Amino acid sequence: MSGIYIHIPFCKQACHYCDFHFSTSLKKKDELIDALILEIKMRKDEFKNTTVETIYFGGGTPSLLSSLEIKRIIDSIYKNYKVSNNPEITLEANPDDLSNNRILEISKSPINRLSIGIQSFHEKDLKLMNRAHNTQEAKQCLEEATKHFNNISLDLIYGIPNTTNQEWEENINIALNFGVNHISSYALTVEPKTALASFIEKGIIDNVDDALAQEQFNILIDKLETNNFVHYELSNFGKEGFFSRNNSAYWQGKPYIGIGPSAHSFNGKQRGWNVRNNTKYIKSLQIGDLPIEIETLTKTDQYNEYVMTGLRTVWGVSIKKVQQDFGVTFENYMLEQAQKHIKEHLLYIDNGKLKITQKGKFLSDGIASDLFMLN
Repeated sequence: MSGIYIHIPFCKQACHYCDFHFSTSLKKKDELIDALILEIKMRKDEFKNTTVETIYFGGGTPSLLSSLEIKRIIDSIYKNYKVSNNPEITLEANPDDLSNNRILEISKSPINRLSIGIQSFHEKDLKLMNRAHNTQEAKQCLEEATKHFNNISLDLIYGIPNTTNQEWEENINIALNFGVNHISSYALTVEPKTALASFIEKGIIDNVDDALAQEQFNILIDKLETNNFVHYELSNFGKEGFFSRNNSAYWQGKPYIGIGPSAHSFNGKQRGWNVRNNTKYIKSLQIGDLPIEIETLTKTDQYNEYVMTGLRTVWGVSIKKVQQDFGVTFENYMLEQAQKHIKEHLLYIDNGKLKITQKGKFLSDGIASDLFMLN
């Protein structure tokens, strides 16, 4: 099983917290789509012996593309790769792009899953983050989208300065009332060189409060688990049968190809990343060069990667797999390092799998790095 990720590097406006690669100018959109199709074609041999199960349009804001442009990209994947009979095809979209007509149009295309960037249903939060939509648009698009799609995920952000626990709980309740089957939720993080970082530095916006973010994370877990959602990955909650197949493949170490500027790829042994510049990306493909840098992972890198992704998920880290793939030295080292976290009820062993407890979830990155082996 493998996946293809397509990075669409355009946005209407810059959100204050975002450090992903995007441009607010659509001038090069046609050239970029031609370049994406060239890259899709040039990399088909990487998946010669594998079936594509998931196609994911991320960004940026993929919903800025017309249905015709999206169709061109999907058609070129079908032409160059073996695609399963029932692939999951996801489009990330913003509420302001999802008019009733647009939703209807997308529902007639091969796209069968929407990931909608709501972030918050509170006007003040949306303004603070400089989102392009308002509360009304968020609710209206969900009202319409749920009529045409049963596989909808929405994004919510917690830990926003001056958002109370009660307001956060309202966000979750509104999402649940729409009957969506998947929620991705992230803590607001202050990335260097973003507008948010600059506003906090100047005292225009309060800094993010980690203790509050942790409280809101716990509210989220309790609330969603009570409503039959499985917390299957640190930032992801889905009802049975609605886990993101695309993201689950990432966390289980399945191979994927990243198409587009700044997109990442992984084949189990190597990691690659495309140039983070639209013009360089386009020019490189026009002369038949892949604009990609590749790093071959050492055994230690592969072990660290497996521990990091495994601990984030409900599947945990298989002790047997560590022994089989990396050897007894790695297995012993991992179990030794895990001991203090087991004593502190942050980790536990269940059925031969090392897993993180509810108490440990918020600290999972730090716990994972304690189990890393140094090169």
